[in-house]
Amino acid sequence: MNTQQLRLALKTVWLDYYREHRPWLTRLGVWVTCDGQRRPSSSFILATLAILEPELTQLLPLIVDLSSNPDRIVMALGLNFNPDKALEGVTETEGELAGESVKMLPSSPSAVDVAIARTPIRRVSMVDESCEGVRGEDSTDTTRKR
Repeated sequence: MNTQQLRLALKTVWLDYYREHRPWLTRLGVWVTCDGQRRPSSSFILATLAILEPELTQLLPLIVDLSSNPDRIVMALGLNFNPDKALEGVTETEGELAGESVKMLPSSPSAVDVAIARTPIRRVSMVDESCEGVRGEDSTDTTRKR
């Protein structure tokens, strides 16, 4: 087995998974700083990859016998990096390869021509924030008893 190919395959699988699940992963409380890199915890990375990559599942018993320190295992596998920064590089490279420029939002609101209505449109909300319906009731009545 070629260890360099394994490292590359694991990095690809991890970044694909991270890209797909980034919205909730960034809010999850598993983030650490290890050796100057902000990334999810080693245990989280290893558990995720153990599910996604069958080859790693076969190797983990041997790897854990050699070192039971998850941070050292992640470093040895070449996964001690910030996935957000790694994806920035991948996205830019993919855009260049496809011959596309990356489209970004304008830097200031003045760069966008927005037509603003002079008279605001008033619409009665169908559901208020506490998830109680207000259909058929006067939405300005604040004296309702609950």
